[in-house]
Amino acid sequence: MSIRRTSTLLASLALVASRLAAADVGPAGPAPSTADSGELATVTVTAQHRTQASQDVPIAMQVVTTQEMQNVEATDLARMDGYIPGLSVSDEQPTQPGYTLRGISISDFGIGTDAPIGIYDDGVYAGKTGGALLLFDDVQRVEVLKGPQGTLFGRNSAAGAISVVSNAPTDEFAANATARFGNYGTEYLDAMVNAPLGDSLFGRVSLVDNRSDGWLRDDATGADYHGDGDWGLRAQLLWKAPADTSVRLIWEHENLNQAARPAISVVPLPPAPGLPTYPPNPATWISPFTAPLMNDVVDGRETRSFDGLTLRIEHSFDFGDFTSISAWRHFDTFNREDQDGTDRLYLYFDDANIEDNTSYSQEFTLNGKTALADWVVGASYYYDDGSQDSQLNLYTDTIDTLLNNTQGIPGGVFGPISAVTQPLLGISLLGDPWQESMFNHLYARAAALYGDVIWHVAPQWNLTTGLRYTDDDKDFSWYNPTRTAAALDASLAELTAVGFPLPPFPYDQNLVFNYPVSTAAPYRLHDSWSDVSPRAVLDYKPADSTLFYLSYSRGYEAGGYNALQPGAIYDPEYVSNYELGVKSELLDHRLLLNASVYYYLYTHLQNLTLVTNTGVIPEYEVTTSDQHASGIDFETRWQATDAMSLRLIAAYIDQTYVSYVAPDGTNLAGQAVGTPFWSMAGGLDYRWHEVFGGNLTLTLQGAYTGAQRCNADSAAQGSCLSIPAFSIGTSETRADARLGWTSGGRAPVTVAVYGNNLFDKQYATGINNITATTLGTPFTDITAPRFFGVELGIRY
Repeated sequence: MSIRRTSTLLASLALVASRLAAADVGPAGPAPSTADSGELATVTVTAQHRTQASQDVPIAMQVVTTQEMQNVEATDLARMDGYIPGLSVSDEQPTQPGYTLRGISISDFGIGTDAPIGIYDDGVYAGKTGGALLLFDDVQRVEVLKGPQGTLFGRNSAAGAISVVSNAPTDEFAANATARFGNYGTEYLDAMVNAPLGDSLFGRVSLVDNRSDGWLRDDATGADYHGDGDWGLRAQLLWKAPADTSVRLIWEHENLNQAARPAISVVPLPPAPGLPTYPPNPATWISPFTAPLMNDVVDGRETRSFDGLTLRIEHSFDFGDFTSISAWRHFDTFNREDQDGTDRLYLYFDDANIEDNTSYSQEFTLNGKTALADWVVGASYYYDDGSQDSQLNLYTDTIDTLLNNTQGIPGGVFGPISAVTQPLLGISLLGDPWQESMFNHLYARAAALYGDVIWHVAPQWNLTTGLRYTDDDKDFSWYNPTRTAAALDASLAELTAVGFPLPPFPYDQNLVFNYPVSTAAPYRLHDSWSDVSPRAVLDYKPADSTLFYLSYSRGYEAGGYNALQPGAIYDPEYVSNYELGVKSELLDHRLLLNASVYYYLYTHLQNLTLVTNTGVIPEYEVTTSDQHASGIDFETRWQATDAMSLRLIAAYIDQTYVSYVAPDGTNLAGQAVGTPFWSMAGGLDYRWHEVFGGNLTLTLQGAYTGAQRCNADSAAQGSCLSIPAFSIGTSETRADARLGWTSGGRAPVTVAVYGNNLFDKQYATGINNITATTLGTPFTDITAPRFFGVELGIRY
């Protein structure tokens, strides 16, 4: 969105606001904040399918508010990475995001497996891939629930759940708009209009558009990488129907179109046609912060088109409240990225992940309160129809390099043949594209019944008992047809026609996806699993401001399939979690202190692992392990004065393997999984009143994540490395600041300046070894540099 369009919109909204103020209509301006009253804000959540104050919920959680998102100019949850200790979110590939919660990761990009972290958008399960990381669009809060949430949230919340809650339409006219402009061509806009459409019908429309040029440039082509190209729209209707009934209809659309993740080679390249050192020698590697970026991927881009419809119906009975949530989701994604980090044809390798997914879900809940208990019962159904094309793209020149390095065939096959046939017949087998695909299709159905009761066993004691029964059913298929190489086939046909003697080589067979069982036709499996997930919580409230709790909860993730290995099936995951916690507010609600200690045991945890096979390109495949961990979550927020507030949030975890044998045969039992011991974040807000007729607010905050805990397989997986040129897996820090002025009146205006990553700290994200053992071209990526800019906003 151009600066001119943004300025025009802001000017129009300002004009409307001034007319509203002159007419003395609309709301009387924003209510005083809890900071002005000298108390901490009361945060309301729905973590237990009931509306409760977060301090009354016996679950370790962190609630991210709209203001906290704005303080770091976060456009999605990944842009808050570091500020939710215990949770890590990566948007290096936004159509295949990475989530890690309490050391448990969403790592497999294949549609054959589920995720141990449940992502929910207004109560609707968002899956793990294309729809799992969307732009913040008129979001009210994000609830991050730590530990198994299987009883209340379902089968794929074994490590925890993340619930994104948007703002609903209201019965008063309101509108706002915010624009940001910053370095690297950053242009951001969000806008919202809420209006009554009748006595009982209200509408709300919001828009967000996020653009930037990118901060990393290709040295050969000048193309920009790490830019943003994403916009979203949400439209809602809320009908306050008769008989205590409300009907809310939500339509969401998002469109992403940007350059794919770049690959920065860390190996020095000799002059063409020379090959890099094989096998790679880390002692000779160069720093990715100074190395040239040269990517030659054909049609390298990442796109997503997402649409969602949600119908929420609520009705109040004398004995309780009924809620029905019906949802439809569809997305298409395309992600084709460089996998060799060079611009040389004889080292060329890229892959593409192409998905098409449609899901339907229905959930009914009924909850109520009596003197004896607060209760909720529910039933849910989920259906998913997904297809995926995992695509590998090479050239015949690449295959020659592969054969030269791994099979000891000097020069390979296609080059030596071409050296003879081109002078004689004008036919060359070099420069021909070679594509292999693994097509997967998934039909998944999941049905569940659950109940959760908070028993008021004594005036200060509650006992919560919950149970969910889940039934999963999956139909999965693999299909890897013969490679596509039209130009090569035409040249081979010409050589055969003239009787040229071709040396023995499987010219028409796949190099990587070479599985006879699924070459001629799809190979299908059908499986089903069921589970009972309980939870029990005993809580004690000696005072209104203090809550102690002791809990046991069990989580479950459905079994699944390795998308790249026909016939590979995985058992369900299970986790048992034991937790002791306290939540308290002291000093007349000015000081919050929350803490919990926990221990969990995870069995059959599915993780994506690089498996190296001699002579072919390695594959990322799903492996399973048993793990356990003990940890601490801590949060404190202090309203030190009416003007100043401080916060510190920390997470500690000691996570190790109980049993696991790495792909190379190394037994990792008893070794660290890799999760850092510590992650923490802190910050300060200070407000000056009556500055030029408004309020001036300064926010300073920082985050720290400890170093990766390396094990015997870390180097092979590229998560730990320390060489003279650079290091992988080191501790990381970030610091951010924002200074904003907001006017008074019915249409307050905000002007702010901000800086993200103030000290310009950048880190290598990990070594990708997918081509290291074949082409000798390991690569990495780096995190974002410092960003700064200005923000303009209006609200009424």
